[in-house]
Amino acid sequence: METFLGIDYPTLWYLVVGLLFSGYAILEGFDYGAGSWHLFFRKDLSRRIAINAIGPIWDANQVWLIIGAGALFCRFSSNVCHYVISMYVPFMLFLLFLILRSSAIKFRSAEEMLWWRKTWDIIYFVSNISISFLLGVVLGNILEGFEIGHEFRYQGGVFLSFLSPYAIMVGLTTVSIFMTQGAIFLLLKTEGRLHERLTFLLKRGMIFFIISFSVTSGYTLVFIPGVIDKFKEYPIFFALPILAFLAVANVPRLVSKKNIYMPLSFRH
Repeated sequence: METFLGIDYPTLWYLVVGLLFSGYAILEGFDYGAGSWHLFFRKDLSRRIAINAIGPIWDANQVWLIIGAGALFCRFSSNVCHYVISMYVPFMLFLLFLILRSSAIKFRSAEEMLWWRKTWDIIYFVSNISISFLLGVVLGNILEGFEIGHEFRYQGGVFLSFLSPYAIMVGLTTVSIFMTQGAIFLLLKTEGRLHERLTFLLKRGMIFFIISFSVTSGYTLVFIPGVIDKFKEYPIFFALPILAFLAVANVPRLVSKKNIYMPLSFRH
């Protein structure tokens, strides 16, 4: 088999696609997380500041998704077709909320009427939460597996079959991860009362994250086939989720000491 830099091409493509989607989850996760806190800010000025904080980067970060999807379809086209058919509803909802989110960012300040801004505030908030949740749901279904029959035809349900208990757990965990990322990002961009408000919200958000992360990780290790095989073969790997949990749990302490940059490294 041909290789590039000592890596066979199938493995290389997996690494490239994994890098692209990891970049999307990390960088765009800040944006979705910042928007997921939107209605927790009481003042219009605070909401405007939060949107302005992601203003220069939110659309650029979506390039990771476009390139990642292109690379995935280029190398694994048959797999992508099966995934899209299996996850048709969440993918369509994902695209819908992407459009609504972009519209909310563009149109919110187009008019001064209170009802106009409140409407777009709600749309913006719901879109960010829904996008984060749907990304986790799709990941949960991929980890759990699809019902594939003869000639790789999808055998599962259509509308709400993708909302299995495990997919919901992964979806909620993804929301909590992005909200934590967004709060830390906004802490770097704000000061004064809004900064204090974000510090308070981050501490509450960390509780949500730690609970969802612990439950989902425990369920994955115990009930998802194949995940724990490598852990049994190499018990040292059990240190990885423990270290990840301890690193995340250390975030509130670092934030309280005004050390904002360190939590970013712990989060990733």
